Amino acid sequence: MKTEWFESEEFWDQYAQIMFDEARWKEAPTVAEYVKKIANLKDGNSVLDAGCGLGRISVELAALNLDVTGVDIIQSELDAAKESADAEGVNLTLINQDLRKFKSKKKFDCAVNLYTSFGYCDSPQEDFVILKNIAKSLKKGGTFILECTSRETAIMYFTPGETFERAGFTVQTEFTVKGAWEGLNSKWTLIAKDGKRIEHEFVQRLYSAAELCQIMKKAGFSSANAYGDFDYSPYDQNARTMIIIARK
Repeated sequence: MKTEWFESEEFWDQYAQIMFDEARWKEAPTVAEYVKKIANLKDGNSVLDAGCGLGRISVELAALNLDVTGVDIIQSELDAAKESADAEGVNLTLINQDLRKFKSKKKFDCAVNLYTSFGYCDSPQEDFVILKNIAKSLKKGGTFILECTSRETAIMYFTPGETFERAGFTVQTEFTVKGAWEGLNSKWTLIAKDGKRIEHEFVQRLYSAAELCQIMKKAGFSSANAYGDFDYSPYDQNARTMIIIARK
């Protein structure tokens, strides 16, 4: 496997504060409550946060008396997650590993991959490997919750870009469609007060909800259903996002 952009410590040091804005942090406790409810988790049940990043959701899940393991490829993100957990007085098990290679002897009651953290690998085959590894990490009957930009939501909410101020930078975004809506190309430019520019461009693969549900079944889940939000609202023209709830 070639080295991907999301494996770069430098990228996350520069962009994490931009992509995870205040609104994303504020919603975390509510999202964690939904996860516990959807998966019917009890105190002490185990949760795998696959691609935990800064621990935005991991910390909130641990605060709900769940046994949380966070896996991420970026060590600096895991270090930040530990700092957040320590500040909140909760325990996290944090593992520095590539989800494409992740194998767990421990079996979890639930796994999550949230806030559009899926679809950035170089090939669909690598995406499939990640889903298989997550399925293998779950107990029989366990729940996997995936939140992701889908082909449908990308079309519904498409914008060519915007300019805004965040974290001391002027941020310019540009979005273009790759192929026949096979992916969404994103270009983010950060302009510092001294005029220095930082640019990064990447592509997220876009799956339709029906397509991804079928792929998840092939990856080892017994069922997979798409919803428009964490409240089980329909995945239709009013969908806010794509939430897939899969059972092993």
